[in-house]
Amino acid sequence: MTDVKFDKDGLIPVIIQDAATKEVLTLAYANEEALQKTIETNETWLYSRSRNELWNKGATSGNTQQVTAVRLDCDGDSLIYEVIPNGPACHTGEKSCFHKTIHGTANESAADMFKQLTSLIEDREQEMPEGAYTTYLFTEGVDKICKKVGEEAAEVIIAAKNRDAQELSMETADLFYHVLVLLQEQKVSLDQVVEVLKERHATKTASK
Repeated sequence: MTDVKFDKDGLIPVIIQDAATKEVLTLAYANEEALQKTIETNETWLYSRSRNELWNKGATSGNTQQVTAVRLDCDGDSLIYEVIPNGPACHTGEKSCFHKTIHGTANESAADMFKQLTSLIEDREQEMPEGAYTTYLFTEGVDKICKKVGEEAAEVIIAAKNRDAQELSMETADLFYHVLVLLQEQKVSLDQVVEVLKERHATKTASK
């Protein structure tokens, strides 16, 4: 803890960040005890300035956070907790406390889009709403889904050969969607695929 610089009140600001999407979820504070508990338990522990007490995120609401990393800034006076959230971070029920845009347009990251699409596909499989194309795919089963993945992959190749950027973008989007449906049907999460990519990247980087 020697590199961590707490302020005169013994506190340090903590940014809570989604480990997968890197979205900022909350800005809070921790004292030395809260930070130590976070490191020991891999759960989010903070210090409430209004209640003058430690608090464990999700202990009451159930919206817990698994801490995957604690990062310290270059000056040593602020922290980031990278977390895997189990439910919304905000007391209002919103995913992030920073859900209000007062100027400009908030850009949605590619990771956010994939996460939302994956969640939608999962909901479609559970609810099977009548008339939805995703419902049709799940009803037809793995053979139909695999056929569509093959067809869309072929369309991507054709678009690339035609040097048509717009067509390539559209066909790639179709391919990504059908691959996500296939992953859901097989109960393989997108996170599992990302982990394989991370491992391969780490191996390639280490070999340089």
